[in-house]
Amino acid sequence: MTEAYPAPPVSPRRRRVLRALLAAVALVVVAAAIASRINVDYYALSPGDATPVGRLIKVPASHSHRVHGAILLTDVFVQQLTALTYVLDTFSGNDQIVPTEALTGGGIPASELTAQGYLEMAQAKAAAKAAALRRLGYRVPEHDAGAVVVAVGSGTPALQALRVGQVITAVDGVPTPNLCAFVGQMGHFGPGDTVRLTVAQDSFRADGTPVSGASGARSIRLATRPAGATLSSGCPGMNPSRGFLGISVETQQDFSFPFPITINTADIGGPSAGLAMTLGLINTLSGGHLTAGKVVAATGTMSPTGAVGDVGGVAQKTIAVEDAGATVFLVPPQELAVARSKATASLRVYAVSSLAQALSILRQLGGRVPAGPSTNP
Repeated sequence: MTEAYPAPPVSPRRRRVLRALLAAVALVVVAAAIASRINVDYYALSPGDATPVGRLIKVPASHSHRVHGAILLTDVFVQQLTALTYVLDTFSGNDQIVPTEALTGGGIPASELTAQGYLEMAQAKAAAKAAALRRLGYRVPEHDAGAVVVAVGSGTPALQALRVGQVITAVDGVPTPNLCAFVGQMGHFGPGDTVRLTVAQDSFRADGTPVSGASGARSIRLATRPAGATLSSGCPGMNPSRGFLGISVETQQDFSFPFPITINTADIGGPSAGLAMTLGLINTLSGGHLTAGKVVAATGTMSPTGAVGDVGGVAQKTIAVEDAGATVFLVPPQELAVARSKATASLRVYAVSSLAQALSILRQLGGRVPAGPSTNP
């Protein structure tokens, strides 16, 4: 038979301590719940994915080759922080916290950040195709196709009428094939004037796929230019508009490629995959031995002429490519020190400022680099 004994009495002092502990825990839980719902003006850059770019490239079978080794496209995860995650991320050695304006350029709604990233990716893919094909000797004509909207300011006349990625092709019926043509036409208007823009209603799907839209008109009344707001267009001899529209534009470059090329970068934004995509295309189109069977990662913007530009998040990208098994990492010169500070002995990091330099390094590492431009049609 089991005997039951009464529990020892709890002293009043112990009861008070327990109640205080429970109250403190409850307050922490409530505070954490509230903090997790309050967004702050900061984003966290975290190590993202490193993906073989060859899997993303599709060209006609007559031009495609089996790829040996891999060229990795790498990205970072960008996430807006809450008051809670801001505190937690300050203790992470692999994450970088940046203010919102560092990503948007200041004065731009955070809601435009995703569209800006997808526009940059679309431009990066076009430039990568042009650079790769030209390096292989193909003729790739290009032409100005309008003034593409790259940013729309908060609280500006344009905010409700224009979106990032749309292309302005005329101002009051006068064609604007490039940035300077647009600036020149806008110079005729002042505060209070209504300007009629012809706009290609291009947009992006949720995964970043560009969608061409029909051309339409947008009538916008210009405001007075805010104090301190300047217009630096790089167009000599042109007076900026006295009226204020509130957008940033650049020339939209369209290319004519000799055969269809698609690069599936769903849900990836930004321009930093340009170098990797260019090398991946050259590899696919020239024999597939560009890396000598090695796993090579690359980051950097790419211009149609083959220049490599600097990017952000290289510390996080270095971690991602090592986790993916890369043994070589090509980065812009400005990012060399950061990448090497995160790399282990198993990852060799090289600085490249051009496509030619990147190919030269791959040749030194045993890769089969195709000959320069020939007579391809």
